[in-house]
Parts: sequence; structure tokens; C-alpha cells
Amino acid sequence: MELLERKLPFLSTLLKGVGQIMLQENALTGLLFLLGIFYGSILMGLGAVLAVLAGTLTAKVLGYDKKETEQGLYGFSAALVGVALTLFFKPVIITWVAIIIGSALATIIQHWCIVKKIPVFTLPFVLVTWALIYIFHHIYPIAAPELLTAETHITNDFTFALRGFGEVIFQGSAISGIIFFIAVFINSPISALYGIAGAILAATLSALFSAPTEAIEMGLFSYNAVLCAIVFAGDKPKDGAWAAVAVILSVFIAFLMNKFNFIQLTFPFVAATCITLAVKNLNIKQRLEQTITD
Repeated sequence: MELLERKLPFLSTLLKGVGQIMLQENALTGLLFLLGIFYGSILMGLGAVLAVLAGTLTAKVLGYDKKETEQGLYGFSAALVGVALTLFFKPVIITWVAIIIGSALATIIQHWCIVKKIPVFTLPFVLVTWALIYIFHHIYPIAAPELLTAETHITNDFTFALRGFGEVIFQGSAISGIIFFIAVFINSPISALYGIAGAILAATLSALFSAPTEAIEMGLFSYNAVLCAIVFAGDKPKDGAWAAVAVILSVFIAFLMNKFNFIQLTFPFVAATCITLAVKNLNIKQRLEQTITD
């Protein structure tokens, strides 16, 4: 991958943008993510490629920080927009146009938040996708693709944790989940293991609160937890404690959104992580003040 960075730096940037979906600044991780997406759906794969390209080019054209761009920070929200729109709507011309425009908007929002030092993670993707879903449902209707309306057959086994990994990028296949897990493991083994643990904890909590079994098996109550756990991954016991807090919060928020029929996307992850980080930082500040006082 170092050779790729030297010979094809722009391609490396695009792949890192895809890898940053799960907070991994690694071109190989991004490549494996793309393979997992293409395995699940060629259209979604094309949507991801077009979106990360549009988002990254937007950052370059607007002169955003070169280092941030090369780290893939302007590619991940855009990539998610591309995958989401090809999941929710038929691949007509307006859908592809919306992917380009939506990816550019997500990149602009991401940049504003980075400049303001606001940790929003995938919130730009969420806001843009919510807006486009509203437009395509109520203003300029576009039908859902057969992939979305087709009946899904899920076996009652232990692959729900892997599907939790897969659903981070809207892939319901356990195979895609395995690919995504390996992709994260290559860059950060502890993050991958935290992700699996987060998925299991979220599924267990969901089952205790009588969530639909099929939804749990599909990983729909686990994917936000995977991201939460990855954010707080670390080798200290307190890292695990903060990860657990974020995962529990994400499940609670997901239940609330599900109850009121809101499309979740990755909002439970964003909200739970931001709340947990705020509490964690406040705790650290109080401990520092106490140390100074003593």
C-alpha cells in the first residue's frame, strides 16, 4: 500500500476515504470494504465509487486541507451517501445525479465541522441522506429497487455479529460482514474485536427488550454499536467501559427511532458517541481539576 501511495496517491486517497467509514485510515481496508459492497450489490459498489470520487474531488476543488483530504476525511460520508441512495431508490438518472450532489454536500458539511472542531463522525451523511429520502418520497417520488422490497431469508445462527459489521455499509450478507471484519482487523485488530463485542452486546440488549428476532439476526440493532465500540477501542479496562456505555446508548436511541418510525442510518452511533465523549471529557476535566486542587 505504500507503493500505491507513491505511484497512485489519488487512488490511495479514495480508498482511505472508504476505509474511514469505520474510522480506518488504510487503503487496503478501503479496498476490502469496496469488495464487500460489490459482493452484496454491484450497483451499491458503483454508488460508493462514484460518491467517494465526487466527495474527494469536491475537497480538492474547494482547496480543503491536503493532509485531511489524503487521510480520507472527505470521502467516508460521501461514500455512505452513494451506497444508501442505491439501496433506497431505483438506479435512474436522477439517483446518480443525487449521489454526486449529495456527496458534495456531505463533504462541505464535513469540512465545516472539521474547521469548527465539532466531532460529528457520519452526521453529514445522515443529514444529506435524510433530506434526499424526503425529497424522493414526497416531492419527486422515486420507487424503491427490487433489492429493498425483496423478502430476506435469515437463518437463526450466530452470524448476527458479522451482519452487524456488514450493515454498517448496508450489506446484509454475512460474507460481506466477514470481509469488513477482516478489513478492520488488518488495520486495527483491537478495533475489529471491539466491534464484534459491541455487536454481540447490542444484540443481547435488543433481545432482552423484545426487539424483532429477524431484525436482530440481520444486524439492524448492531451496526451502530459496531461503530461506537470501534471509536472507544483501547487496551485499558476503562476503554471497554466507555465503549459499553456508547453501545447501550446507541441501542436505546435506535429503539426510540424505531418506535417513531424514523430512518436510523448511523444517527444512533453519532448521538451515542458524541454524548459518551462529552461525558468522558467532562470526567477527565473534573479529575484534572481535582488533581490540581489536591
